[in-house]
Amino acid sequence: MTSEAITVLGLGNLGRALAEAFLREGHPVTVWNRSATKASELKVPGAVVAGTAAEAVAASGLVIVAVLDHQAAQQVLSGVDVRGRALVNITSGTPDEARELADWAAANGAEYLHGAVYAVPQTIGTDASSIIYSGSSAVHERWQKQLALLGKVTFLGADAGRASGYDVAILAGMYGLIGGFLHAAALARANGIKTTELTPMLLSWLTDLHPALSTFAAEIDGESYDNAESSLAMNQTGLGMLIRAAAAQGVPFAALDSFKELVDQQVDAGRGEESLARAVESLGVVSHRFAG
Repeated sequence: MTSEAITVLGLGNLGRALAEAFLREGHPVTVWNRSATKASELKVPGAVVAGTAAEAVAASGLVIVAVLDHQAAQQVLSGVDVRGRALVNITSGTPDEARELADWAAANGAEYLHGAVYAVPQTIGTDASSIIYSGSSAVHERWQKQLALLGKVTFLGADAGRASGYDVAILAGMYGLIGGFLHAAALARANGIKTTELTPMLLSWLTDLHPALSTFAAEIDGESYDNAESSLAMNQTGLGMLIRAAAAQGVPFAALDSFKELVDQQVDAGRGEESLARAVESLGVVSHRFAG
């Protein structure tokens, strides 16, 4: 592998970890941060600190953007000459925001790839790191070996918003899980149960539920909910009991009320004996029909 120059815009914990991963493999790395003071304080040994974003972008063919959010990415790139550059933006954002930046890049002579990182900074560059990308296939093919230095690479196709589509869905599941766990902890505490005593039993039960999620996924994609081992009506009753118990113990949780409302809509429409997975239809999903 040739030691091609790489730029990293943003020196938060993630940006610093990215720069260090490239440096370990012998790549010349230029870094830049909006706060010059922070860039000076967080010097990455071996990296060149650029004075401006324009200077940093001019230094390399591959430019990694790792800043706070979409607005910050726009501000960093605004007015910078990106012609001929491969922009890889791993800043969190919505699918439409990713497509917006892809359009901007194309209009300004750059190729654009959007990524989502599934790793903590300490694991960047190890087998525990995984990054999904979508957008320019040319960038993916040209820079795949360099990007693989950061972790396992999965390319999801030409739609720049597709990686973000995966990301927001995965994060929704993650935060739903964490929120559910915190509510479980509050309910346990209200009943004199230590969270450390509850958690092993909860984890065991959640592990047993893994196959149910795969079943739900197939039902949702097929829009077929007739084979109901866990019906809407049965879960409507269970959710009602749980909401009453939580309220009585002083730990109500709005997410449970919202979930029950989804179930109620389907039961009220006469679908009570169908699978719980059908509650997804209450969310008014508008599908792109799985465009690749």
